[in-house]
Amino acid sequence: MCLKYKYKAMATENPFVFGKAAEGAFFTDRREDVKRLKANLTHGINTILISPRRWGKTSLVKKVISDIKSFEIKPVFIDIFQCKSEYEFYHTFATAIIKQTSSKLDEWINTAKTFLSSISPKFSFGPNPMEDFSLSFEWNPKNDTENDILQLPQKIAQKRKGHLIICLDEFQQIADFADSVKFQKRLRSVWQHQQNVTYCMFGSKKHLMENFFNDKSMPFYKFGDMMFLKKIPTEEWVSFICTKFSKTGKSISPEQATTICEATENLSSYVQHLAWLVWYKSGKVVTDKDIATAIDDILEQNKLFFQREVEQLSELQLNFVHALANGITTGFSRKEVLKKYRLESSANVQAIKKALLKRDLIDVDGQKISLNDSLFKLWLRRISPSPIL
Repeated sequence: MCLKYKYKAMATENPFVFGKAAEGAFFTDRREDVKRLKANLTHGINTILISPRRWGKTSLVKKVISDIKSFEIKPVFIDIFQCKSEYEFYHTFATAIIKQTSSKLDEWINTAKTFLSSISPKFSFGPNPMEDFSLSFEWNPKNDTENDILQLPQKIAQKRKGHLIICLDEFQQIADFADSVKFQKRLRSVWQHQQNVTYCMFGSKKHLMENFFNDKSMPFYKFGDMMFLKKIPTEEWVSFICTKFSKTGKSISPEQATTICEATENLSSYVQHLAWLVWYKSGKVVTDKDIATAIDDILEQNKLFFQREVEQLSELQLNFVHALANGITTGFSRKEVLKKYRLESSANVQAIKKALLKRDLIDVDGQKISLNDSLFKLWLRRISPSPIL
């Protein structure tokens, strides 16, 4: 095994998954979210899905598109997290659409030549042409290159007399592009007129996504239905965990399953990861020690990442983060909080909040502030149960 832990050999497959989208039998709950998103996408309503990382956005979208895809409805999934510029976006956008709307090599080439002929598309292939290819094109400012690419899904859908659903993961990445607002205007000006295409944009930076779609001054204002994901309730997770253990010949109590939820604060990917570790470590009956050692292991696995996060924080930012880890969620400008956590002033608090939001370390919901990463919070409490002042 690639893991450093020497788990007992098991003939039964682990019923939990982490590090990738939870699909099929690994997906749990979100019945109302599934119902709403499915209704939106099948009725042509653009949808914006927002939640912090690890809450299960990607799993939800993949669950829905797997349920609704058909000959008439074709989904295209595009992750733009690695896109650092407009050019990279157009390149990724065009490549994904061509690859995912066709299943044969000659169809890819014909689609590109038919709909992108004005920009001289060129293919390059890896060892496995059916899996590994990229698309490049001549970038001529005199041609309407950008619009040709943005119109590609509509043209393909019209030709096939069907409907495309374009799912754009980590959409907030476009905020980092040069002249992002101008770029957003271009996208909206083209996409809003496409009758055979529905867009589902989702992202993990709540403040950026809300700015895109809820600010009247922004191009994408009211572009679609905004859905804010909530955490899966503990009772749903407990039922899911207990059932999975039972079906694989193991036993875990509802109280022990609840401990898994409490340690991870119900963050979907962490619940699955910790349950995965507990399952591997346990015999036929889960013990409290199995859970305790699994928690130690998952924190150890993330230790290097957490240390890097801390190293990049200023002293004031780290003091603020420790306050959050110790349960302070409001009232940071109170004298006792400023003094106890050495935050110095209310002005500092506002600057710290802004910086940590940009780093995607915290979430602000009204007056309440929280750390986005529950394991980071637990790790901080373990290394420093109370602030060293």
